[in-house]
Amino acid sequence: MISTEKTLLGKSLEELTHWVQQQGQPAYRGKQLHQWLYQKGARSLEEISVFPKLWRNQLGNYPVGRSKINYRIISPDATRKYLLSLDDGLIIEAVGIPTTKRLTVCVSSQVGCPIACDFCATGKRGYDRNLKTHEIVDQVLTVQEDFQRRVSHVVFMGMGEPLLNLEAVISAVKILNQDMHISQRSLTISTVGLPQKIIRLANHNLQVTFAVSLHASNQVLREKLIPSAISYPIKQLLEDCRQYIAITRRRVTFEYILLEGVNDLPKHAIELANHLRGFQSHVNLIPYNPIEEANYKRPNQQKTQNFMNVLQQHKIAVSVRYSRGLGANAACGQLQSSRLF
Repeated sequence: MISTEKTLLGKSLEELTHWVQQQGQPAYRGKQLHQWLYQKGARSLEEISVFPKLWRNQLGNYPVGRSKINYRIISPDATRKYLLSLDDGLIIEAVGIPTTKRLTVCVSSQVGCPIACDFCATGKRGYDRNLKTHEIVDQVLTVQEDFQRRVSHVVFMGMGEPLLNLEAVISAVKILNQDMHISQRSLTISTVGLPQKIIRLANHNLQVTFAVSLHASNQVLREKLIPSAISYPIKQLLEDCRQYIAITRRRVTFEYILLEGVNDLPKHAIELANHLRGFQSHVNLIPYNPIEEANYKRPNQQKTQNFMNVLQQHKIAVSVRYSRGLGANAACGQLQSSRLF
């Protein structure tokens, strides 16, 4: 099937070949266009010097599908946060997280987020719309261009709930894998969990890492932190995760943000362990990253360690993830597209 999306970014080699032929050009121009879009990150057709100049002039400003960097801020830990302007004037955030061995991009899947988690700046911001496939892929190209390094990992943990924009997210995953040659196992899709959506994702049988934002050890607490949880009992969520494992043969990662005095007590760790006993899973503990719009506090290192110790005593695989980018409001839960410092 040939895409009807006007922008060129987001199209496969087959679709780009079809497009150049529609313009009266030979088929091999499709491979050239594909290379310039996905390997060289072309922002306009004018940049593609292998194309005949006359044809480039005829095409004028045909949209490639790249965003503009509205603002960039660099955290003391070298993490970079980008505010990107889309064609309709809306702004999203992407984050580049470098280490000596890898460059990870945290991408947004929506403009804002409708889930409204109580501890999350994006949820406090509100929701505008889903992102299109090319708007997701563009974030990776933008970070890659700015760092002048190849992106090795992509996490769908930015603004938005990926499973509410599943079609575009799946399409972006395939482009990142097939056209930009990033291993599916280096891609992570994160969700708070939505009825029917986890099984739909599982049926695509991807080899991505799947992360579920659990954040609570019981249903009452989860509804307080994540309003949408009222329609998705934790028991059913975990059952769907077991089905995901059965279908994909891939383990599930459970994200658990630690909020001081709210969900970080030993009793909560025991409840969580009881839920996950025998599960093919891993728990990522994330000490809370403060935002102005909420009064939660981050537990100290000893409380975090105590929580992890309880899980380990119950034979639960667990690690602590200290978020990067705190100095630029670029850490987990801090993305909002209007707050820079």
